[in-house]
Amino acid sequence: MVLKYKNGENVSDSVGLLISMLVRYPEIGTINFDPETNNLKITFMMLKLIPEPVLEKFRANLLSCLETFHYLALQKAKTLDVKYSFCEDITLLEYKRDISSLTSEEISLTIALVRESFAEYLLTDKETEIEEDQMFQEEQIGKMLENVRYTVPDKKLIAFREEGRVLIFNK
Repeated sequence: MVLKYKNGENVSDSVGLLISMLVRYPEIGTINFDPETNNLKITFMMLKLIPEPVLEKFRANLLSCLETFHYLALQKAKTLDVKYSFCEDITLLEYKRDISSLTSEEISLTIALVRESFAEYLLTDKETEIEEDQMFQEEQIGKMLENVRYTVPDKKLIAFREEGRVLIFNK
């Protein structure tokens, strides 16, 4: 699958990765890519102020699950951070990872854990895909992650959804 801009120009793998992730995972609110640190920051939004003890317990559980995942996959994460913050009546949960060791399976695991823990409060795009489309998107995400590892994108990117569209900006 080759993504193209309206003018016909091909979309870079880093931009395609962000698009594919937002299309595949309606739970993701925003994605930031920083080429200087080679980190991806995924933000989830909950439409409620989640108590800090609940968030701390979730954070510890997620980190434990990811450590186990990395151990079994014989991987070592350079950057792995989970933070939360509050903005009025919204809880923001940020998951930060280095691209060099991130896999589509880890992304799926993380999102499944977020969904399981916060389903009733999680802000999501309600459109659902057919399971075959989801598998195809995950495969594409894996390929683009691999490509982004070996090409150093030069732009800081932010991607998010607005009114059913995926928007990407160069910071």
